[in-house]
Amino acid sequence: MYVEREIKNKFEKIAKIYPIVALVGPRQAGKTTFLKEQAKNLNSSYLLFDDPDIKEMFEEDIKKFEKQYIEGKEISILDEVNYCKGSGGKLKYLADTDKKVWLTSSSEVILNKEVLSFLVGRVSILRLYPFSLNEFLKAKKQKEITMNILYRLLPEHILYGGYPKVVENEDIESKKIILRDLHETIILKDISKTFSIEDINSLEQFVKYLSMNIGNIIQYEKITSDIRLSFKSIKKYLDAMEKSQLIYRISPFYKNKLKEITKQPKIYFYDTGLRNSIANLSDPEISGSLFENYVCSELIKIGYKPKHWRTKTKAEVDFILEVKNDVIPVEVKISSQSNKIERSLYSFIETYKPKRAFVVFYKGEKGEKLVDNCRVIFTNVKEMLEIVSKF
Repeated sequence: MYVEREIKNKFEKIAKIYPIVALVGPRQAGKTTFLKEQAKNLNSSYLLFDDPDIKEMFEEDIKKFEKQYIEGKEISILDEVNYCKGSGGKLKYLADTDKKVWLTSSSEVILNKEVLSFLVGRVSILRLYPFSLNEFLKAKKQKEITMNILYRLLPEHILYGGYPKVVENEDIESKKIILRDLHETIILKDISKTFSIEDINSLEQFVKYLSMNIGNIIQYEKITSDIRLSFKSIKKYLDAMEKSQLIYRISPFYKNKLKEITKQPKIYFYDTGLRNSIANLSDPEISGSLFENYVCSELIKIGYKPKHWRTKTKAEVDFILEVKNDVIPVEVKISSQSNKIERSLYSFIETYKPKRAFVVFYKGEKGEKLVDNCRVIFTNVKEMLEIVSKF
């Protein structure tokens, strides 16, 4: 069953404007399926660059490639073109000869300056992630949702994630196998091969270390001490993992540099199911840190770039969303009773005077409070996402 993706309307608009559309996102997030669905009523070609013949012709002679595969097609889908040398100049040639091309890439290598410098004004970039909560509910054939239905289905999305193949498979053991295979592919192909990392064992060890420390501030000295990895390797591995769409780095939010500390980021995984597999949790449970990671990934899927806030006095707010001239603090709780507001959230509201704030719970009581003219909303993750997606 095909599940309509939430980026469809945006994709249709930009596909009419730009000769090249690049769809970037994690491996097996559904990029190829989405593009094939959009092209199903068009005269199109689909070219997978894992095929050595296709890759060789593209790299060696773009005009022969054009004649062989592109000529006469309304749309050409180039899958994983990031594996090719000199792709920027060749894609520019296709755009300048009035060809319409849709690209996919599971690595943000395609977005580096060596490629994008050729494509200014010719390409628009969209990101596609594993199923969001709304897409997950569609995949479960839920047209309407009650709170009981939400709380029955939500644990599956948190524990096993949103990769389409995982969601479509109802058997728990099969889900775990798919996630384990995906984890190995990402490590061996997208990260180690693309970024020339030879020490696979230390990479695996580092990825697992991060999976066990989601939501913690990255302290390079501590990592070096804990797993004996050099500072240079840590920086290289983090960059490779982020560009391979495995992890997301949350930067700190700060305006008052005297009170707020550290430029060090927090690390979250794009998909909580994949994180649980990497952590080798045979029977994962929904902990506070896992739910925090889940909320972060859902905010990213609707277009936000969350930040975190922490002061020298150790006041913390999980996520800060920047919306036009306002900021929205989001505090994540595994449970919330009696609409209690923690000291840290009070501190942020007092300092920055936001118009609204959220306390997002896995289990709790919905409600609202007014604090210093800030509307604090206590709600579940689905309702929070619906509200902030309209800002």
